[in-house]
Amino acid sequence: MPQLNRDALTIRPSEIKDARELIVLDNMIWTEDTSPGPLMWRSREDYLMHAPPGSQLVALKDGELCGYVGFGCPSGMESNRHVCEVNIAVHPKFQRMGIGGQLIEAIKSHAAENRIRKLRLRVLSCNEPALAFYRKCGFVEEGRLREEFFLGGRYVDEVFMSCMLTGGKEDGSHLA
Repeated sequence: MPQLNRDALTIRPSEIKDARELIVLDNMIWTEDTSPGPLMWRSREDYLMHAPPGSQLVALKDGELCGYVGFGCPSGMESNRHVCEVNIAVHPKFQRMGIGGQLIEAIKSHAAENRIRKLRLRVLSCNEPALAFYRKCGFVEEGRLREEFFLGGRYVDEVFMSCMLTGGKEDGSHLA
């Protein structure tokens, strides 16, 4: 994917050199309100094994990493290659600046170019800002696992959302 540059925001595939900043962002963003469990990377190598270069689109503003959208095939099955699971994180100081929306648009374009028909994600029901954001970006709720997690003294649903793309017509094998 070529670099996108919108108003000094560059969106490009992740590179090895981004690992440290991506780990810091993960540790900052994924909390009890946004994730069913803490993300604990044992090392840079551990992180890169789970999120290899190119498995994310990163957003940079004036050279500073301010967010990412991760993507990948949700299973190893051929019959599921047209589906891409995504996750997104934007640094708190860059939130509410349109960066998340630009990342979602970038992954929609990237996925459609790679024959993906459906984007899917999971979000906690207590994360109302994320639910509203995803709806605004065209995602709809497909289902939920009621009281799937016990977080912060309360039971929380896991919500499954998806967005159908019109560009993908094949099996999606080029993205995974």
